[in-house]
Parts: sequence; C-alpha cells; structure tokens
Amino acid sequence: MADTEKITINLSATDLGRIDLLAEEGFYSNRTDFIRTAIRKELDTHHDVVQKSVVRREMVLGIVQHSRKSLERYIGKKVKLDINVVGGLILSKDITPEIALGAIRSLKVYGVLRASDAVKEALASRMH
Repeated sequence: MADTEKITINLSATDLGRIDLLAEEGFYSNRTDFIRTAIRKELDTHHDVVQKSVVRREMVLGIVQHSRKSLERYIGKKVKLDINVVGGLILSKDITPEIALGAIRSLKVYGVLRASDAVKEALASRMH
C-alpha cells in the first residue's frame, strides 16, 4: 500500500489564493504542503477522540492485510471475521469472492479498501 492516497477537494478562489500567497512567502513549499500540514494539525487536535473511538469500537489503527491463505485458515477453523480498521485493508488479488464471503462476516473501513472489484462487490452487503 502506498504511503499516501490522492484526494480531491474544492476550495474557494479566495482560500486557494491565500494558500498560494503563504507558499510564495515561504511558509509552505506548495499547496500540498499547506494542506497536509493543516490536516495533520486538525488530526493532532482530535488525537484523543480518535484513540478513544478506536478502542471503544474495537478497531485496528493502521494497515491490515489478508492473503488467500490466511482467509482459508479462518474458513477451515469455521471462524468468521468482523474487520474494523482505521487506515487500510488490503485483501490480496488471489482472494475470490467465495473465499471473502466464507471468511468475513462484517467489514468497516475508515480509509482505504484494496481488493478486487469482484471481492468488493461480493462484500458490499457486509460493509457497514
């Protein structure tokens, strides 16, 4: 998984101009630097809220990866996963929709879900 994900935001011309001016004045190297810094400051401000919510909701903070082999082990043990992650979930490309459905009872991802389109479609009814 890449360290970053691309997002698109809409800003007013005035806000964008103020960002450009701050970059030109040397406070930030460019627009992206300003936006990343602003986002990090807000996330730092709410750090405790996020941490408490992750614990309360029994979530994983970070990146969770599952291979076909790992999901097949859960199926063999007759265990269904409830996956709750803040960050990213990577389901390897060789996981079939049938294996995903056999191993995953429910799924909630705040962030990025990387899986084949077929697996995403199969799991859609289990995402909340």
